[in-house]
Amino acid sequence: MANNTVQKVRELVAPKAEELGYGLWDVEFVREGANNILRITIDKEGGITIDDCEKMHRKIDPILDEADPISQSYFLEVSSPGLGRQIKNAEQAEKCLGKEVRVKLYSAGDDGRKEYTGTLEAFGNDNVTVIADGIQMTEELKKIAKLSLADDD
Repeated sequence: MANNTVQKVRELVAPKAEELGYGLWDVEFVREGANNILRITIDKEGGITIDDCEKMHRKIDPILDEADPISQSYFLEVSSPGLGRQIKNAEQAEKCLGKEVRVKLYSAGDDGRKEYTGTLEAFGNDNVTVIADGIQMTEELKKIAKLSLADDD
C-alpha cells in the first residue's frame, strides 16, 4: 500500500483514537501469507487491553468501510505496541527518550557489534543517539535494521 494510503488511514483513525483516549502508535498494511492485514496500533498510559482494541475496532470499522481507502480486501487488526515496541519515527522516539532501547544494525559497526542495548538520547537528523556501556553511539537511521524498546524478550 502506498504511503499516501497509509497516511489517509492515519488521518481517518487518529481522531477516533483520541476520542477514546488512545494515542495512535502506528498504521501498517502488510501481507501475511495469503492475507492483507491493516494493522492499527494504539497506546495509552498504563497499556492497552483487549477491551481497548475491541472499542477501537468498533469505532473505526464503519469509518474505514465508508471512506474505502484500500481497494483490495483486507483484515482489520487493532493491537497494542507491546513491551518491545518498534520505534519507527521521531514522534514515537520522543515518547521513548531516556528509555532503554535495543539497536539492531544491518551490518556490524566499527566495534564489531551488530546489536546493542542502551539509553535512547536523541532521534533526528537521520541519526539515532544511544548511550551504551557508558559510550555515546550515534548511528545513521539507514544503517538500523530495527530500533525497539529493550523489553523485547
